[in-house]
Amino acid sequence: MILRRVGLRLARSLGSAKYPGALSSYIQHQLSTAGRLNGVARAYIRYNSTRSTVIQLLNNIGSKREVEQYLRYFTSVDSQQFAVIKVGGAIITQNLNELASSLAFLNHVGLFPIVLHGTGPQINEILEAEGVVPEYIDGIRITDSKTMSVVRRCFLEQNLKLVDALEKQGVRARPITGGVFTAEYLDKDKYQLVGKIKKVDNTPIEASIQAGALPILTSLAETPDGQILNVNADVAAGELARVIQPLKIVYLNEKGGLIHGESGEKISVINLDEEYDSLMKQPWVKYGTKLKIKEIRDLLMHLPRSSSVAIISTGDLQKELFTDSGAGTMIRRGYKLLTRDRLDQFESVDAFKNALVEDPFFNGSTELVNSYVDSLNYAKFKAYADEPFEAVAVVKEIDSDIPVLDKFVASKDGWQNNVADNVWSALRSDKSSLQWVVPEDSERASWFFDRADGSFVKNGKILFWYGVESADTITKMIKDFSKTVPQSASSRLRPSQPRLYSTLARPDIGRIVNKRGAKRYSSSSTKKARVALIGARGYTGQNLISLINKHPYLEVVHVSSRELAGKDVEGYTKSAVKYENLQVEDVARLEKEGSVDMWVMALPNGVCKPFVNAIGDVRGNGAIVDLSADYRFDNTWIYGLPELNDRTVIAKAKSVANPGCYATGSQLAIAPLLHYVSGQPTIFGVSGYSGAGTKPSPKNDIKFLNDNLIPYTLTDHIHEREVSTRLGTNVSFIPHVGQWFQGITLTISIPLKKHLSSKDVRNIYEEKYAGEPLVQVTQDIPLVRDIAGKHGVVIGGFGVHSSQPRVVVVATIDNLLKGAATQCVQNINLMLGYDELAGITLT
Repeated sequence: MILRRVGLRLARSLGSAKYPGALSSYIQHQLSTAGRLNGVARAYIRYNSTRSTVIQLLNNIGSKREVEQYLRYFTSVDSQQFAVIKVGGAIITQNLNELASSLAFLNHVGLFPIVLHGTGPQINEILEAEGVVPEYIDGIRITDSKTMSVVRRCFLEQNLKLVDALEKQGVRARPITGGVFTAEYLDKDKYQLVGKIKKVDNTPIEASIQAGALPILTSLAETPDGQILNVNADVAAGELARVIQPLKIVYLNEKGGLIHGESGEKISVINLDEEYDSLMKQPWVKYGTKLKIKEIRDLLMHLPRSSSVAIISTGDLQKELFTDSGAGTMIRRGYKLLTRDRLDQFESVDAFKNALVEDPFFNGSTELVNSYVDSLNYAKFKAYADEPFEAVAVVKEIDSDIPVLDKFVASKDGWQNNVADNVWSALRSDKSSLQWVVPEDSERASWFFDRADGSFVKNGKILFWYGVESADTITKMIKDFSKTVPQSASSRLRPSQPRLYSTLARPDIGRIVNKRGAKRYSSSSTKKARVALIGARGYTGQNLISLINKHPYLEVVHVSSRELAGKDVEGYTKSAVKYENLQVEDVARLEKEGSVDMWVMALPNGVCKPFVNAIGDVRGNGAIVDLSADYRFDNTWIYGLPELNDRTVIAKAKSVANPGCYATGSQLAIAPLLHYVSGQPTIFGVSGYSGAGTKPSPKNDIKFLNDNLIPYTLTDHIHEREVSTRLGTNVSFIPHVGQWFQGITLTISIPLKKHLSSKDVRNIYEEKYAGEPLVQVTQDIPLVRDIAGKHGVVIGGFGVHSSQPRVVVVATIDNLLKGAATQCVQNINLMLGYDELAGITLT
């Protein structure tokens, strides 16, 4: 009963989430199932599993369309048709737990991927230990009887290892090491015991799924008379997919995708019908890459067009399956794209009209569609579409310097199968600049936000544009747009796009969002907000009080400090406020009464949980920003680093974990080069002694620090874990304390995949932080003495090693301001709907 009450509370709490119905129903279904299990322990495990699954799902899904896509997969596809996942042998050796966790997640949401694994590295290791050199012809392993005994043993060992790892995750799994593939000899004289698959029997797979177990297959095959043959795992996965016809075929590898041979970048998407011929002519497409692309094309030609192949890393499996952005390299057939600038060029004008009926503007009226299409006979236009017209765009040249996207329409399949993205890519490569208008309440508004350089919102309409640099041109577009928008109550800026920024415009005109301008998220809110600080005795608390004192809308109503209770809060002049010694029950009462709009936890690590729990238990209107490290690794909290994280998610959050000072500077200094990082960056950091707090210690003892530098926490510092977790790559961090009061300097050595010049590196940083008012990029080496008392971060140096691909970057940050108090105010502003830099004076 307790379990059920807790679970239903979780379900109800998700009622305010973006998609409450499906998720809440899913939780209640799981809880109902849990109630029928034998024993409280099993029910408790199921509840924890459900809760973890929901949190993980919410973290991986970012838009309504992505949720629809997941629900579509979940409800309309036979379980065994969801995905075939081929796992390389090296993955089982190096990433077993991560692989098991990802597969367990899929199973917990009701899906049964068919897993087929290889064991190449393990075979080679054993053969080499026995003094046998592996032999290959045309990339195929020659398998004699001795090698086959090793192959079979390795397959059985690795299969059981994966099954055991899954069962430890609470997932039923069934080893299927034979009986699926029937084969004949590929070439007995040449390759010996190597098979060519002639038949796939999916009966053992179906039986496994019907029994509620994930099927875990090897690529071993048998001849009709029972001789075991070795088959390449990639080939076996392809043959299996031809029979199963899944939505996804996933190849897990260490590189996480196909790498472009010239740029060194990971290829995101390949649309075969459009790109195959030109791709195969590229000089870098050769050998194994050429063979793999050809084999994948041959496979996809035998599958429905909705099927696709993904080549990804283990950690990106959920992202690939449940987000539009995906991960690694996705290969699909797609369709050839059409462009037409006259109606008589269309093979079927009726197909064009049928596609346009999907536009909400026409409200399903064929009469209106016919009238619109007829009007194109007298207009200068260009239409873009895929062959079956799943997505259509119409661009008009009008009396403006910037062409107008007049229509962009896609069917449900067009959106979910990324056809809309293909059409947009063709349009974008053809038109260097464009403007268009979308209703603010459109469910596709976030999709358009992602593809725009800027936007302007007025009275329920959004004007978007890209490729427009001239301020005069933007002003004219806005004026022309404003004339067409009926006057009504002012609208709000819809926070649906990742990394959405805005600058304030006149309230009678609207609001501008411009990625190339000052990157600030703002709202028209001017409502006063009441702030309570819990634990404000330290340096950060003092700086926070000073910032709030200058803030146009924030007011301090409570400041809690046990040591200072009863004394006046110095530095705050808006009203007379005294320090209090607030207890947990006081905080709960104030939250229940609605007396506080924003709680700031400025307590040491490991102390604030009782206060946070008290607020959560009675949850009124109060939001929380925590300055400690207690919730930086909690997926239910939002991580508040606006320059790198999703500002709109912060804006909607009720609980935000403020990043650490070292962690903020380090992440901002490494993030622009993430795509180029080939190893583990090393961070040498030195902080002023204010970072050691006010409690006396050698690290803030001025005499001890004189002519001294103190290393501390040489390994496993909390900020090392924080930076590694947030960047998704391991870093080494070595902190020190210097003899100055405030400010941090970070010298970071970053190994690169390829040589970049100092200028190249600087350009990457300038592009990444263009328009970020709190991040300054300079070619010079920034000095810590210049950052003290400043709100931002300075990044520079960019020293490139002469003989190896390695760059050294230097960053400085004030640990008390952007490293703590300033960033806290940024997050408060976003959460309460103010201009992001309200109360923060740029100097």
